[in-house]
Amino acid sequence: MFPLYVARRYLFSRKSHHTINIISMISMCGVALAAAALVVTLSVFNGFRDMVSSFFTAFDPELKVVTVERQYVTADDEALTKLRAYDGIEVYTEVLEDQALIVGNERQWVITIKGVEDNFNELTRIDDLLYGDGEFVLHADVLDYGIMGIRLAQQLGLGTTYEGGLPVYAPRRGERVNMGNPMQSFRHDELYSPGVVFAVNQGLYDSNYILTSLSFARRLFDRQGMVSAIELRLKPGISLSRAQSEIRDLVGDRFQVLNRYEQQEDTFHIMQVEKFIAYLFLTFILLVACFNIIGSLSMLMIDKRADMQTLRALGANHRQTAQIFLFEGWLISGIGAVIGIGIGLLLCELQIAFGLVKLGASEGSFLVDAYPVSVHATDILLIFVTVLAVSFIAVWFPVRRMTRHLLEEL
Repeated sequence: MFPLYVARRYLFSRKSHHTINIISMISMCGVALAAAALVVTLSVFNGFRDMVSSFFTAFDPELKVVTVERQYVTADDEALTKLRAYDGIEVYTEVLEDQALIVGNERQWVITIKGVEDNFNELTRIDDLLYGDGEFVLHADVLDYGIMGIRLAQQLGLGTTYEGGLPVYAPRRGERVNMGNPMQSFRHDELYSPGVVFAVNQGLYDSNYILTSLSFARRLFDRQGMVSAIELRLKPGISLSRAQSEIRDLVGDRFQVLNRYEQQEDTFHIMQVEKFIAYLFLTFILLVACFNIIGSLSMLMIDKRADMQTLRALGANHRQTAQIFLFEGWLISGIGAVIGIGIGLLLCELQIAFGLVKLGASEGSFLVDAYPVSVHATDILLIFVTVLAVSFIAVWFPVRRMTRHLLEEL
């Protein structure tokens, strides 16, 4: 293509003025730095997202079935009976979850009681999250055990083991609080320590949750035969997305079937918004860097006025002449994008391998010592397209206008 050939000659051959070379290189470096910043920043956001998802997925099930209104439903509901017979399920756990009040060490705390079946440790990797000398156990004979989050235990001034029963209170169904004797309006029971606490490293769980038996939760909340959710683990080799779609069809419109990301939709949505805002800010910086290309092209057009006159005499029209300088700008931005993406990928690999940029001054201050990084191919493609699109927007109108003006003067 004739305009592209001439543009390439202008970019890679000697120019009559070394200043134009320097400005072109500065423009290219500006685009490269902006592209590298985009790669590194978006990859860091990906790293934090993957890190958070790894914490959640150690506790959350592969699939969770809840009613659309997030209300209780009978365990023998027709839809749940069909679900239990689904061939792709390896672990099926009934769950009853609600808020309650606990009292420990003369401190009170509103928490979430999560009653689960004994196979909960088969559903999730809960054993990997436990700290203490005990083990995962929910009940024994007439005792019900409560495994609390590690931050909750700290807030109550308790350790991995607490002596005696931990009082738990829940409002009686359908009753107003008796202001004369408020405790009459609450159901009361006690939980005992199995000698362990769990740590998901997320405040949502570690500061608010107590795991206990399903029978205790049903008794405390007066919800015999009821569940608030069904948590599932699929058989190995079963496609998660396919199983989710099939289970949705199976249980009908009254239920939602949520994967791990959908179970924590608010958290991941906030992280996605933060990543998008960072992308917008860096795109504006890229736009400023592309304005340097306009300066370089302006000087090049003035320098090549004689060449433009020669091309016009040889039959080149206005559109072809303008395309020469448009391609010149796009070559600068395209090469800058490739170099910047390469630098960004190199920095990401160095961070992954050596953890060059630390989160804190001393090790152990945070969950990870260095900024986590995860490179996604879709982000790299987005960055390259963004650089080309921004450079097109920044260069197209000024070049067309200036080319027309110079040609009119010839």
